[in-house]
Amino acid sequence: MTEVKEAQKSDSLEEVVVQGMQERKASDIVVIDLKNITNSVANYFVICSGTSDTQLEAIAQSVEDEVYKTLKIDPWHKEGRENKEWILLDYADVVVHIFRKDRREFYSLEKLWGDAILTQIED
Repeated sequence: MTEVKEAQKSDSLEEVVVQGMQERKASDIVVIDLKNITNSVANYFVICSGTSDTQLEAIAQSVEDEVYKTLKIDPWHKEGRENKEWILLDYADVVVHIFRKDRREFYSLEKLWGDAILTQIED
């Protein structure tokens, strides 16, 4: 029973993260479902791109605001706000990656999880 509740919580969190990204016009939003991957670090990775330092910061702030407003959850860990190339917001079950476009292509996180279910979110 607890496993089902945890899965529902991470499903809701993933949806709210996407809403926060869309609020600030993030591009190329992809949800990677890792729930069926053995020893995965999270249930979901949610990845998006931005075009400038200002937009990356705005997307990150929007995600944090939406998640807190809707679910009353703060990130467990945050990093990358100093260099504005790759901002990470770790909510344990859902890990948010906000990339500057060139950095995203370099790291290609989507290609690391070949067995995962990838969902492209329409802009």
